[in-house]
Amino acid sequence: MEETIGVTSAVTSSVTSPPQIPKQRGEALLDAAVRYAEERHWDVFPGTWLEVAEGRQHCSCGDARCAAPGAHHAREDWANQATGSATAARRLWSKRPAASILLPTGRTFDAIDVPETAGFLALARMERMELTLGPVTCTPDRRMQFFVLPGAAAKVPDLVRKLGWPPASLDLDALGEGSYIAAPPTRFGGRGAVQWACRPTAANRWLPDAEELISPLAYACGREGRR
Repeated sequence: MEETIGVTSAVTSSVTSPPQIPKQRGEALLDAAVRYAEERHWDVFPGTWLEVAEGRQHCSCGDARCAAPGAHHAREDWANQATGSATAARRLWSKRPAASILLPTGRTFDAIDVPETAGFLALARMERMELTLGPVTCTPDRRMQFFVLPGAAAKVPDLVRKLGWPPASLDLDALGEGSYIAAPPTRFGGRGAVQWACRPTAANRWLPDAEELISPLAYACGREGRR
């Protein structure tokens, strides 16, 4: 089982308060983007960033009602901008050091997106089952993304049906080609930064298939949906 951060205690506490995940302090966005491309061979691209005006943070997109301030794509052709080159990543973030780090799904990985509370419940169950995990992110809007092998987006709905749930009944989504996720230490406005619930390590370089994780994830989402 891949090392997780505070899973057992977080499952109990996350129902009433956000889980206490140690912050990744001091790492610049440029350094993180280069490391993701160089060490993990993930494609990366810069998104929007946070600006300060009259003492308030707002998204560089200019939308006062932005749902993900400083943490979404800045260009419509973002898929073409994404690069797996550490040199290109360094050049992109050197031009815009405050830009968020976005990782396109459907290339080297897909991601299964679930509510935070369900995600921590699933992590605890996976730990008991001794499942091997890939990296897992936790966002300030209380979502978690489990990294899995590409192709998950196409098969997750059928996997969920086989477990007895109509896909639309669960707050569970598989992100594949045409989507992306925000990576640590990207910040969502004043709500905080994206963090790792399970950090990328040498041990989890080989990602699990969605089929290996879908049962505990669907169970946790179904349980949360009945609350």
